[in-house]
Amino acid sequence: MIQIKAQLNGLRMAPRKVRLLVNLIKRKNVQTAMDQLAFMAKRASTPLSKLLASAAANAQNKHKIDRDALIIKDMWVDEGVKLKRYRPKGFGRANPIEKKTSRVNVILEAV
Repeated sequence: MIQIKAQLNGLRMAPRKVRLLVNLIKRKNVQTAMDQLAFMAKRASTPLSKLLASAAANAQNKHKIDRDALIIKDMWVDEGVKLKRYRPKGFGRANPIEKKTSRVNVILEAV
């Protein structure tokens, strides 16, 4: 079986929030997952649908696989680099803030 891989690095969203959507669309047909993401009211749905579209386009252009024959074999979210910022607090102190990022990986497989 041919496996098509794609990844999205540096997504400015916490991995915990992205995993909610990733767990919903795992092991589904690519077209079904794209339709489901189109109607999700979560901010992570747009970058995830773009990632799936990119992976499907890779399969079409490089391996000549029909888009309807693709399923999401595996999809996972890892923690990316954290942007460290500081917020001023009382008495001249500074409070650290971590702005989290995500790395999303997808593996598609032809049925």
